[in-house]
Amino acid sequence: MAVLMNQQNQPLEAIEAIKSFRHLCSKQAQEPLDNVLLDLFKKCGRFTEHISLLKQKLRLIQQGAAFNGKSTKTARSHGRKFQVSIKQETTRVLGNLGWAYMMQHDYCSAEIVYRKAQALEPDDNKACNLSVCVMRQGKVEEAMGLLQGVLNNNKRGKSKSLDRVEALLKEIGESKTEVRTREECQSAASRLEDLEWVWCRVDGGSQEEEEAEWNAAVEVHRKGNRLRVFQEITSALKEEVAF
Repeated sequence: MAVLMNQQNQPLEAIEAIKSFRHLCSKQAQEPLDNVLLDLFKKCGRFTEHISLLKQKLRLIQQGAAFNGKSTKTARSHGRKFQVSIKQETTRVLGNLGWAYMMQHDYCSAEIVYRKAQALEPDDNKACNLSVCVMRQGKVEEAMGLLQGVLNNNKRGKSKSLDRVEALLKEIGESKTEVRTREECQSAASRLEDLEWVWCRVDGGSQEEEEAEWNAAVEVHRKGNRLRVFQEITSALKEEVAF
């Protein structure tokens, strides 16, 4: 029903329908409903609720409750099926969270989130978004370095992000940027602390070893242990604004 309302350009009504009746749906239906809500919040520009729901998805991952407790799920795109791992889902959610913060012009928070997403699984598009975040905070040289990194990784011109890289480099050369204040950075760090804990992988090793580490993290958490996803980044940011 909510999907039909959205197709009829009634996103607000669709949001209220989901909120009113989702308690009647099965546990397995909750994640798909969350995904529909995320699209609706995005369409309506309700980014505060969008961010809150993305944080909730991260907590479910951390608790081992995502994918109904499994380490992978089957997804569909353009008529084909493929497997999505917990690590891939975490990176995707972090990327969406960074984008939502950007839509609120909260570039400090977006930078923190994008850095963690890049540490987990580097991606050209996220690198471009990260460069925007640091550029908007006046860190022009760092932004140029991030964009140059995308160019260096795609010397054969295969990345879809190359046109965007060129546009951003041009923007850096033409525009003035605003420098973030100490208060803004402190606020960003404190806001991200309420994400609590999600696992982080150990650098190095093969892809198979990394996936095994992430799958094992589900079992580790079920025994009561938690690994921080933002600990190093928020700590570093606090140290930066302390001077």
